[in-house]
Amino acid sequence: MANWEGINEFVAVVEAQNFTLAAKRLGLSTAQVSRQVAKLENRLSTKLLNRTTRVVAVTDSGETFYRHCKPILEELTAAEKVVTDLQAKPTGKLKMTAPVTYGERIIAPIVNDISAAHPDLEIQLNLTNQLVDLIHDGYDLAIRLGELEDSSHIARRLSSRAWHLAASPAYLEKRGTPHSLSELPNHQCILGTSDNWKFSRNGKQENVRVKPRLRCNSGVALIDAALKDLGIIQLPDYYIRPYLASGELIELLPNQQIAHEGIWAVYPPTRHLSPKIRMVIDSLVVGIQNP
Repeated sequence: MANWEGINEFVAVVEAQNFTLAAKRLGLSTAQVSRQVAKLENRLSTKLLNRTTRVVAVTDSGETFYRHCKPILEELTAAEKVVTDLQAKPTGKLKMTAPVTYGERIIAPIVNDISAAHPDLEIQLNLTNQLVDLIHDGYDLAIRLGELEDSSHIARRLSSRAWHLAASPAYLEKRGTPHSLSELPNHQCILGTSDNWKFSRNGKQENVRVKPRLRCNSGVALIDAALKDLGIIQLPDYYIRPYLASGELIELLPNQQIAHEGIWAVYPPTRHLSPKIRMVIDSLVVGIQNP
């Protein structure tokens, strides 16, 4: 493209303040760099550089032109790297984190498939319910559930999860079936770490505070309590779906449950995604949506 001729050479000369050093940086001869800059000046009909035997000085016009050209060349370099990386084979190390239960049931099997398909990629998957600092703790990627906190990180939605309110048939036979949120205080509620249950009313989330009969920070333990007829629980679909399907638990107030709470891949901001992170995120999208 003729209009780009000489621009790379001109920027290199400005930064090196010397034709010879610029030529070495570009892998060209000094004469070639000088010719390209001269052609650029002729095309623009203006002098960009003042040349002496020892010093190269940038003119006012040259300074203005440099300020406009520099970011364009940086973007071109970045664009070339993106395209090159798309063809690159995922290698090296990737450190990621996910919540414990969701990680065990959903994320870890997909990560194992990725590892089998890409033997040159070393993946470290840490499962924790603590909100880790990606940059401080050196993570490339985090799986986050629900509403995201404001941050400078980039998030891509992988899928969504639905919440379910449920109890055992025996409990409902003994205590009755609630038909509205206002009836929940009359029931034995089994809570996790939150004091509130989340519902949807008129398209908006509504938090309902309930008094727990029992509280535990384990979804598996809450399922066990509900199966033993101790009360009503609210859990995401990946915990409770098999028990609803088998009839061991009965879903309550289905029209007021949150059906599309986000599941996110979160990563630190960069100019472009590395091939390994992009590949892992794409694989997670496919794996979660096609279990």
